[in-house]
Amino acid sequence: MTRQKDDALPPTVRIEPGEELLFLPLGGANEIGMNLNLYGCRGSWVVVDFGLGFADDRLPGVDVVLPDIAFLEARRDAIAAIVLTHAHEDHLGAVPYLWRRLRLPIYATPFAAAVVRAKLKESGVSERELDITEIPLGGRLKLGPFDMEFVSLTHSIPEPNAIAIRTPFGTVMHTGDWKIDPEPLVGDVTDEDRLREIGEEGVLAMVCDSTNVFREADAGSEADVRAKLGDLVKGRKGQVFVATFASNIARVETVVKAAADAGRKVVVLGRGLDRMIRAATETGYLDIADLLASDREADRLPAERLLYLVTGCQGEPNAALARIARGEHPAADLREGDTVLLSSRQIPGNERKIGRLLNQLARQGAEVITERDADIHVSGHGGRDELARMYRWVKPRIAVPVHGEPRHLIEHVALARSLQVPEAVTVENGALVRLAPGTPGRIAKIASGYLIADGTEVLPADGEVIRARKRMLYEGAAFATVVVDQYGELKADPRVALPGVSDPDDDEDSLAADLVEDLAEAIDGLDDDEVLKDERIHEVARLALRRRLRTRRGKKPLIDVHVVRI
Repeated sequence: MTRQKDDALPPTVRIEPGEELLFLPLGGANEIGMNLNLYGCRGSWVVVDFGLGFADDRLPGVDVVLPDIAFLEARRDAIAAIVLTHAHEDHLGAVPYLWRRLRLPIYATPFAAAVVRAKLKESGVSERELDITEIPLGGRLKLGPFDMEFVSLTHSIPEPNAIAIRTPFGTVMHTGDWKIDPEPLVGDVTDEDRLREIGEEGVLAMVCDSTNVFREADAGSEADVRAKLGDLVKGRKGQVFVATFASNIARVETVVKAAADAGRKVVVLGRGLDRMIRAATETGYLDIADLLASDREADRLPAERLLYLVTGCQGEPNAALARIARGEHPAADLREGDTVLLSSRQIPGNERKIGRLLNQLARQGAEVITERDADIHVSGHGGRDELARMYRWVKPRIAVPVHGEPRHLIEHVALARSLQVPEAVTVENGALVRLAPGTPGRIAKIASGYLIADGTEVLPADGEVIRARKRMLYEGAAFATVVVDQYGELKADPRVALPGVSDPDDDEDSLAADLVEDLAEAIDGLDDDEVLKDERIHEVARLALRRRLRTRRGKKPLIDVHVVRI
């Protein structure tokens, strides 16, 4: 993941919306996830969603990927607020990592507000710093030229909202994530009547989720999963482990009810699940406290009376399920004959991690059941038929697909045109689009890119840290320490370490000996003035290492030389 540079304008170039309506995605329009969208009008911007993504093998040692917010930072004073459609990580997860750089007010419906408030507090933001305003379901707010109405939809989390953004140049329907579920079990059904009413009022553009554009069938109902999970849990012996997305509160309730019907108590393992359950309880969506087991109670219960609800359905190595599979979790042990249910879908890019997890679970003797084996998951995103229904309700003049990889967005444009939508615009991250007045289309390309959350630091995804890490991963590293006196004379043989370059049981000793000799010769070859300069010793030593390693190993490892002068 690198910054897009193809003739793009730097994010700091002054681009201020005048008598026009602009749309700019900075995340979620090259990938599924990491959604960050801006609308601009009459000198003001508003941000809709502020999400994160999850890293793949291209970013070694990294779990979380964030959108680059240089464009936002350069015009902080012109941004009215961050408005959140719902509480999924890919729509609000970047807030605790990046909010301090902007300190913008946040508007969200109660559940998302509870989740983001908890996240910010966990990240060290004090109560007095928080600027979060709860908007009631179906509520409205006015931010400069933007009149924003929340419209209830269904998804795989409480309170998913479309936002009808009214401006002097027309109304944009920003759908967020959605499907049409007649029995969502938690929360309200899709407000079809209000969507139709707004459509009759006239909608300039619809910025719409593209996740399941290739899927013909409807996403399916959460009620169907509840019935199947209940049957599966009842028929199990031994311990049962269920992994699902922490934010799927209806699924959490389903699992807890299935456990209760089977005479089991539920043990929750995973900070993300704890946070979501607290938020759902606080906002009235869950009432399951009596069905959960404390750690002390779980220790006294036999295996057939326990069900563990855990995080880690995407194979995350530090999540509860992966730690259980490796035998490293302090609160749960996997035993032969136990059952593991993965009540989730496999997110593209996570195939290897999930495959490793499944193999670890199988080696422990567990029976593993996934969505491919039984109907224990339904998607939170609408298929083509549901997309067609949404277009018939809203009747936009312009289709702007987002929330997808390029192939999803291109296919969504084709679908919109087949539904007789007059105009459609294909975007990617950094594409600045004028929606009105005049013919809609791109007017500029803004440099966009990615950041990474690396431990406690936020760093560029294409920065030196990741470049060095990739080089070490694929080429290894060579470290040398050279000790010289004030006159540049070697005081001892150079020391060389070759992690990832040479097998200790092979010829590392001979290679290291050759490198030590090369270093000594290179330093001895410097003239009297050069040996007095540490930077010259460093450079000739580095070149000597590089030449020998390229000749002997055909590799270009990361090389670092420490010059110590005494």
